Amino acid sequence: MADPIRGRFLWHELMTTDTKSAGTFYSKIIGWKLKPWEDGSYMLFMAGDRGMAGLMAHPEKDGHPAWLTYIGAPNVDEAAKQVVALGGKIHKEPTDIPKVGRFAVVADPQGAAFVIFTPNPSPQAADAAATLGDFSWHELATTDWRAALTFYQRLFGWEETSAMDMGPGMGTYQMFGWGGKTMGGMFNKPAEMPGPPSWLPYARVGDAKKTAASIKTAGGQVINGPMEVPGGDWIAQGLDLQGGMFAVHSLKPADSAPAPAAKAPAAAAKKAAPAKKKAVAKAAPKAKAKNAPVKKAAKKSAKKAAKKAAKPARKAAKRPAAKASKKAAPKAKPKTAPKKKAGKKR
Repeated sequence: MADPIRGRFLWHELMTTDTKSAGTFYSKIIGWKLKPWEDGSYMLFMAGDRGMAGLMAHPEKDGHPAWLTYIGAPNVDEAAKQVVALGGKIHKEPTDIPKVGRFAVVADPQGAAFVIFTPNPSPQAADAAATLGDFSWHELATTDWRAALTFYQRLFGWEETSAMDMGPGMGTYQMFGWGGKTMGGMFNKPAEMPGPPSWLPYARVGDAKKTAASIKTAGGQVINGPMEVPGGDWIAQGLDLQGGMFAVHSLKPADSAPAPAAKAPAAAAKKAAPAKKKAVAKAAPKAKAKNAPVKKAAKKSAKKAAKKAAKPARKAAKRPAAKASKKAAPKAKPKTAPKKKAGKKR
């Protein structure tokens, strides 16, 4: 029987230079509510009574805002060793978070940072679709998607699903998943997209078009979209007030059913996701399949997004996730548990 958490996206965390401003911004854009955790130095983004993501101050004074993604592993120590054996790196050695779990900050062979995490206790497998405020898609912009896919297949057991040619000069957008369900996609970032490889999670909203308008009203930037993608879903990518990149996805209008498997990407510029000093307290690991925001291959959109995100991405590139962080890992309860501080700050 397959492990219920292996290869599942369990938690997401924003490390930024102004938590108060970022908290207000995302509350307006995604609809999350803020809830302090423990001493209040770490905040939780809530959707109802479910914790969806974490918010913390950037450990580096002039650090660039970044989202970090947590992926489940049944044994963090063994997974960390495997990361190295497969050509990746460890930025934060495996560390325990009392009553929460164990985590390690690592990077794949191409340099994209992420967290491997074992919650305590381990949750049961869940197959529910992502709800509003949850993360419904995960996209990797890299330098060699074939090598990256092989790495993640061996580490997490991900399966290669469908793929789409994005057009001249853009290459292939390769989808991946588990148990026959698509969870995200990966592609080789174009030359005009600055910064090192990185993961970009998509938060599900009610209407991506309205959200794009709200981003501008709140003072952020829309760098790609809003755009309809094959299948009828909509996506938009933007930069928050501190320059952190984020993305949103909404289902096909008047259709509450999960979107069909993704068919093509919106190859937008991304910023680096450096490893952090603290990790988030995962309220409820999502060992479930995500709705796939079906995306559109648009070279013009990619170039436009790349140019807009170029400045912050360059800054991020100077701070790769090479410094270990003091992080708090997520808890394994149906999205309510906060994180704990652990480890020495990178």
